[in-house]
Amino acid sequence: MRPQVNCNLKLFFKRLMMAIGVSAGLVAGPLPAHGQTPGAPAASAPGAPTYADLATLADASDLVIRAKIRKQTALKPERAPGLAAGFARLYIEADTLALIAGRRAVGAGLAYLVDVPLDARGKVPKLKNREMLLFADAVAGRPGEVQLVAPGAQLAFTPELEARLRPILTELYESSAPPRVIGISDALAVPGTLAGESETQIFLATEDGSPVSITVLRRPGQRVQWGVSWGEIIDSAARPPSPETLRWYRLACALPAQLPSSANLARDPAARRLAAGDYAFVMAQLGPCERRITQAA
Repeated sequence: MRPQVNCNLKLFFKRLMMAIGVSAGLVAGPLPAHGQTPGAPAASAPGAPTYADLATLADASDLVIRAKIRKQTALKPERAPGLAAGFARLYIEADTLALIAGRRAVGAGLAYLVDVPLDARGKVPKLKNREMLLFADAVAGRPGEVQLVAPGAQLAFTPELEARLRPILTELYESSAPPRVIGISDALAVPGTLAGESETQIFLATEDGSPVSITVLRRPGQRVQWGVSWGEIIDSAARPPSPETLRWYRLACALPAQLPSSANLARDPAARRLAAGDYAFVMAQLGPCERRITQAA
């Protein structure tokens, strides 16, 4: 049993844009307290980045750089338009320790602007000699300068953080990396011949038009089965993505919380409820896209 629907995904024209703020700089992510050992586990600090945080930043960046801050200069408020209260805008000069991932080369030294929160005394934090992970893009026409891609795009470096990040980068740079999901194209639920039997297919819209679909199968006396097909062929034996993988991230962090009514092709009220219920089941199985640091939206 398989519903007859158009398998071509209708590419959405609306994309989640990275909020780059004012061009002068972006809000930094959590920094360790002054004097804290840079090698302390990232998970021990409140606000440590989640998988979704790291995947979002890595996906948006042309460059992921490990850098050591050599010099910081605080800009006067009148030269920092859009600066939020309780923050300072810093001009940072840093040494490149490693290009962890990148689609272009980076020099031995770099400079960038970043907004950082003032400490409890209202003072600018001392960042000299601290190691950071930067998620950035090169600045056109300005060699040696980079721009952070989003709020939270400067993170205090730890070996543990790098170890969590590298598998994400590996998946992102693979030729078989899953496409960016940007919404729902169509969904259709078809009841079976037996009571409690049904199949729901949900076709996703992707940024590059690649076909991706979700299938939910219900059989009497059996557990609900669901999976994702990443290609033209809709595989009824497809499996769900493993948690904290790029395929999981593409779904859990991009799909709407509820099935849009306009995407539900069924006309029968019972079939529409079934499609909406199966979509809600999938979202519950994926779990929340948890974020802890300021991110682009």
